[in-house]
Amino acid sequence: MNYARLALAAIGGTVACFAVGGLLFVLMPSLIAEVRKYPAVYRRPEEMKSVMPVGLLGTFVAILIAAMNFATIYPGGAGLAEAARFGGLLGIFVVCVFVLHNYVNLNIGLKLVMQQAVAYFVQWAVVGIVIGMTYKPLVTR
Repeated sequence: MNYARLALAAIGGTVACFAVGGLLFVLMPSLIAEVRKYPAVYRRPEEMKSVMPVGLLGTFVAILIAAMNFATIYPGGAGLAEAARFGGLLGIFVVCVFVLHNYVNLNIGLKLVMQQAVAYFVQWAVVGIVIGMTYKPLVTR
C-alpha cells in the first residue's frame, strides 16, 4: 500500500466531500428548507460551529478508511470506470447506513430523506471517484 498516496487520496476525498456538499446545498435550496422544518432534530448553523471539528475529523477518518478499502480492492490502482464503480457503491453504502438509518431513528419526513439520499449519494460517489483517481500503488523496480 502506498501510504503517501493514501493520505493524498483521503485529503482529496475530504476536500471533494465538503466542496460537493456545499455545492449541493446551493443547488438544492429545498434541502435546507426541509431541514429547517425539524429544529428539534438539527442544530442551528451557529451551534454547529462548536462541534464542527468532530464532524471534520470523523469525515476525514471515514474517507481514509474508504481509501484504504479502495487500495485493498485495487492494489494495482484503477481507471475511471473502477473509480466510478467504487464511488457508486460508496454512495449507496452511505445512503443505506446513514440516510435510511436516520429515517428510522429521527422524526423526519420522507421528503427530506429522499433529498438527502440524492445529495449524499452524489457527494459520496464523487468522493469515491476522487479516491480512485488519486490512489496509485507504489512503483516497484
